[in-house]
Amino acid sequence: MNSESLVVDEDARRDVMLKHERALWNSGITLLAGVDEAGRGPLAGPVVACAVVFSPEVFIPGVNDSKLLTPEEREELYDRILNDAIAVGVGQANHTMIDRINILNATYRAMHEAVSRLSIRPEHLLIDGNRFESQGIPFTTIIDGDALSFSIAASSIVAKVTRDRIMVEFDKQFPGYGFAKHKGYATKEHREAIFKLGYCEIHRRSFVLNQQLEFDL
Repeated sequence: MNSESLVVDEDARRDVMLKHERALWNSGITLLAGVDEAGRGPLAGPVVACAVVFSPEVFIPGVNDSKLLTPEEREELYDRILNDAIAVGVGQANHTMIDRINILNATYRAMHEAVSRLSIRPEHLLIDGNRFESQGIPFTTIIDGDALSFSIAASSIVAKVTRDRIMVEFDKQFPGYGFAKHKGYATKEHREAIFKLGYCEIHRRSFVLNQQLEFDL
């Protein structure tokens, strides 16, 4: 594929990724925030959410669903997003909160915190997923929003990089579980470590039980 084709493809992807944003901008809404989370599925650590606000028509090539990017790409784009965004807010709910109010409500709480930490109040939120509980700001939910909305994709990258860095630090505090590698997800290595070492402080007790591990803990 030649360079001209790459430019055309990126322009087409830009139009797709800004479709939802442009609909709101064209309606007169200029301050909108994309909101997404990272860490709903792991057996350990927090769920982290991010809210990002950009000026109209700002677009960073390469921004996509964080799961489709390499760690190196996410780190590079993380810096670009923080530099180019009008405002970025990050929130989290730790393992204790997740066990106490369940992962869905903990995710909402992390998202609300992320929005509240923005330096400006957005007029509208674009939320990844199919449901959300607002705290007074109008919102639109978008299934697979991290692949269909630039603002949501950017927030997914910041949330993912932030959470990965948290788990790398936890790896130093709780050696032997491999948190720096699997980031708390239920890999075979992680399950075997739990079987061998037992729970550590940051494990989600409700998740381990609900996941029906292959061994008796």
